[in-house]
Amino acid sequence: MSFNKKDEDDAGIVKVDRTSVFQEARVFNTSPISPRRCRILLTKIALLLFTGEKFPTTEATSLFFGISKLFQNKDASLRQMVYLIIKELSKDAEDVIMVTSSIMKDTAAVGSDVVYRANAIRALCRIIDASTVQAIERNIKTAIVDKTPSVSSAALVSSYHLLPIARDIVRRWQSETQEAASSSKSSGGFSLGFGTGAQSHMAASNTNYMTQYHAIGLLYQMRSHDRMALVKMVQQYSVQGVVKSPAARVMLVRLAAKLAEDDPSLRRPMMKLLDEWLRDKSEMVNFEAAKAICETPDLTDGEVGQAIHVLQLFLTSPRAVTKFAAIRILHQFASFKPEAVRQCNPDIESLISNTNRSIATFAITTLLKTGNESSVDRLMKQISTFMSEITDEFKVTIVEAIRTLCLKFPSKQAGMLTFLSGILRDEGGFEFKRAVVESMFDLIKFVPESKEEALAHLCEFIEDCEFTKLAVRILHLLGMEGPRTKQPTKYIRYIYNRVVLENAIVRAAAVTALAKFGVGQKDAEVKRSVQVLLTRCLDDTDDEVRDRAALNLRLMKEDDEMASRFVRNDSMFSLPILEDQLAHYVNGGSAEAFANPFDFANVPVVTREQSLAEDRTKKLTTATPTLKAPSTGPKKTDASSTMAEVAEEAAVASQKYAQQLQSIPEFSGYGAVLKSSPVVELTESETEYVVSAVKHLFKEHLVLQFDIKNTLADYVLADVSVLCTATAADEEASALEDEFVIPAEALKTDEPGIVYVSFARPADGFVVASFTNVLKFTLKEIDPTTSEPEEGGYEDEYEVGDLQLTGADYVLPAFAGSFDDIWNGLDGEEEAEETLQLAHAKSVAEAVEWLVKTLGMQPLEGTELALSASTHALKLYGRSVAGGRVAGLVRMAYSARSGVTVKVAARSEEEGLAALLVAGVA
Repeated sequence: MSFNKKDEDDAGIVKVDRTSVFQEARVFNTSPISPRRCRILLTKIALLLFTGEKFPTTEATSLFFGISKLFQNKDASLRQMVYLIIKELSKDAEDVIMVTSSIMKDTAAVGSDVVYRANAIRALCRIIDASTVQAIERNIKTAIVDKTPSVSSAALVSSYHLLPIARDIVRRWQSETQEAASSSKSSGGFSLGFGTGAQSHMAASNTNYMTQYHAIGLLYQMRSHDRMALVKMVQQYSVQGVVKSPAARVMLVRLAAKLAEDDPSLRRPMMKLLDEWLRDKSEMVNFEAAKAICETPDLTDGEVGQAIHVLQLFLTSPRAVTKFAAIRILHQFASFKPEAVRQCNPDIESLISNTNRSIATFAITTLLKTGNESSVDRLMKQISTFMSEITDEFKVTIVEAIRTLCLKFPSKQAGMLTFLSGILRDEGGFEFKRAVVESMFDLIKFVPESKEEALAHLCEFIEDCEFTKLAVRILHLLGMEGPRTKQPTKYIRYIYNRVVLENAIVRAAAVTALAKFGVGQKDAEVKRSVQVLLTRCLDDTDDEVRDRAALNLRLMKEDDEMASRFVRNDSMFSLPILEDQLAHYVNGGSAEAFANPFDFANVPVVTREQSLAEDRTKKLTTATPTLKAPSTGPKKTDASSTMAEVAEEAAVASQKYAQQLQSIPEFSGYGAVLKSSPVVELTESETEYVVSAVKHLFKEHLVLQFDIKNTLADYVLADVSVLCTATAADEEASALEDEFVIPAEALKTDEPGIVYVSFARPADGFVVASFTNVLKFTLKEIDPTTSEPEEGGYEDEYEVGDLQLTGADYVLPAFAGSFDDIWNGLDGEEEAEETLQLAHAKSVAEAVEWLVKTLGMQPLEGTELALSASTHALKLYGRSVAGGRVAGLVRMAYSARSGVTVKVAARSEEEGLAALLVAGVA
C-alpha cells in the first residue's frame, strides 16, 4: 500500500502493532507535551481496543497512568481522547480508582467551551466501584439537570451502567431524571458512550431532544419492578407536547405495549394511548404504535382498524422507506388476520410494479396471504411477469408463499402447478430450485389430483438437473409415489436414464427407486423388467450401486410381504422427537454420555399418515399462524408462535412425558404411552395454588398427571395428593377403577411438583368420564429466621376444576389424500350424528378452530380455513389409539340471529368411538 504526503498520519495508524504502540507510549512523558503526537498515539490505542486487541494487565496499567499525566493539558481535543481511552483501559488496568479525584474536577468544570466534560463523566462512572458511588452522587445529580445536553445525556447513560452495582443510590436520582425527561433543551445528535462531546456546539442547529430519550429509559429501569409507577410514568409523559423527542415517544409506545401484554386490566387504557400515538406527527412513532397494536394478541377488529388505516395511508407515500415500513408490518400481520389487511389490497397491488424490489416482493407475498380463491388466477398472472426481474432470494420468498397458497386452495392446484413447472425451467441457483421442487412435493403429497402431472414435470426436470441433491430427492419421491399411480411403468424409463447418465450418488438413488417398482408388484411382466434393469446395475463401476442392486434383487426373490415391509416401509420415526433426542445426546458433553450408543428404541414410530398430518400442519401454518394447535407441553405460546411450532413442541413434550413416566417404577410395567393429552388448566393463573393436568393413556391404564405450583411465599405444602373421583351418567364410569396415588412430598414457592393418579381401564373399549379433583395437603409456615418450614402444620383441602375424559382423547390426527375415499370407505361402520348450536362461537372461523381442537383429528383438503363467513364444511380424519380409522364431517352455518349451527357426523371402525366423539361436541 502506498501513501502520499497528505496520508502520512493515516499510514501510521494503519500500520498498528501492540508492542510498538506500547513502546511509543514514552511520548506521554516528554516535556513539553506534543498534543498532536499524543492524539495520534491515542488513536492507535483506540484502534487496537475497538478491533478486539487486549493489553496485558501490566501494559494496560502502565498505559493508563501514563495517559493520566495528560489531564492538565490545555488542548481540549486531546483531553477528549484521554477520557475516551482511559474509559476503555479501565477494564484491564489495576488501581484505576486512584485517578478518581482528578477526573471529578473535570466533571464539575464550567463553561460552554468545556467540550470534554461529558467524556469525563462517562470515564468516571466506569472507573469507580460500588463503594465509591456515593462520593460522586452530587456530581452526577448536578450533571443530569445540566443545561448542556451532551453533559446531561452522558450522566443519564452513565447511570444505566451504575444501576447493577448501586441500584439503591441511583434510584435516589429520580427527581433529577424526571426533570431531564421534562426538559425542553435540545441535544445535537445521539450521545454515545465513546462520543467526542462536540454535540454541545451543534445544539443550536439541531433540535434532537435525545436527553429525554435517555431520561425516560433510565426512569423505566428505576421503576421496572413497580407496575403502577410505570403506568403513571407512561400516562404522564404521553400527554401531547410533554416529550418532544420522537425516540423517547417510541420508547413510551413500547412500554405501553408491554404493560398491556403483562396485565389484562391495563389493556384498554394502554390500547387507547397506542391509538393516540397513531396520529403522532412523527412517522417513526406512528409505525411503532401500529406495529405494537398489530403484535397484540387476541385483537378485535375495532382495536386494529385505525392501525390498518394509518398503514394504508403510508402505502401511498412518495418515500420508499415509508412504503417499505408499512408493507412490512402489513405483511407480518396478514399471517394472523388476513381479513383485516384485505381492505388494503388495492393499494398493495399498486406496489407490485414498484422499482424497489423489496417493496414489490412484500406486496406480492402479502397479497398471496390475503387473497381469496377468486383472486388466485389474477395474482398468478401478475407474479409471472414479475419473477424474471428479481433475484433468487426474492424468488424463494414468493415460491414459499405460493407453496402455502397451494395448500389453502387445493382447487387451484392446476394453475399453480403450471406456474411452478414454468419457473422450474428458468435459470436459478440451488435454493431457488429447491424451493420450487419442495412446493411440488407438497402438491403431490397433499393434493392428490395434482400427483401425476407434478410427477411428470419432475421427471422432465431431472433429465437436465445440475444439482445432485435435488436429483436424489426427486428419485426418492418417484420411488415412493410412482408405483401407486395408474401407470407406474412410464416412470421407470426416467429413473433408469439416471442409472445410465448420472454420477454414482444419483445412480445409487435411482437403483433404490427402481427397486420399489418391483417389490410387491402384481404384474409379473413389470417385475421381470425391473429385475432385468437391476441385473444390469450389477456391473456398475461404483460399489454402492452394485451393492444396492444386489440387495434389492435378493429381496425381490423373497416373500413379497417381507420385502415390501423392508423396501416400502410405511412407518417412520417421529422426526421432531428424534431430533430432540439426538440434540440431547450430542450435547451431553461428557465421555459418559457417549459411552453407550444412541438408543433408537426410545424414539416412537409413527405411521406415514400421522407423519403427513404433522408435516401438513407445519407447512400450512408457517405462513398462517392464526390456527392454534392444542399444546401438550406446559409452555404457553404467544401470538407470534405458529401452529407448526406448537405441534412440534407437543410431539417433543409427549416423548418427554413418556420418558418421565417410564422412569417411575409404578408405571414401568404399563407399556408404551398411547397418547398424552394437551395441558388442561384447572385453576386460574392468579390463584394461590395453580394446578394443571395431563391425561396419559396406556393400553390398560389411565394416568392423570397434576402439575401443582404453590404461590404462597411464606408457606410450604407437604404431603400433597389429589383426591380424584370418576363420575359419569352411565354405567361405564365403573369401568375406571382407582389404583393408587403418587403424592408430592413438599412444594415450596414457585417450585412446581407433580402428583400422579392411576386408574385401570378396559383394554378393548373406550370409556368417558368426568373427574372431580380436590387438592389435599399439610400447610406448614416457613420460619423467617431459618427459612425452613416449621415442624407442625395443619391439613387443608383445595377444590380445583373438573377434568373430562372424552372420545377425542382416544384419537390421533392422521392425514389422507382424499376425504371422500375415507368417508365412503367407512360407510356401513358405526356412525353417529348430532345437530346443535355453538353459543360460544361468534363466527364460522372461531367454530372451526374450536371443533378441530375438540374432536382431536386432522383437517383435510384445506377445510381448517373457512373461506366463507356464512357456511362451511369441516372434514376430519384420524386414527384411534388402537389403530382404527375414524372420520368426521361437520357442516356449519352462521347467522347473526342464531349464531353458529353445526351438524356433526362421525364414522369409525371401532364400536362406540363415533358416538363418543359426537357427544364430546355436545
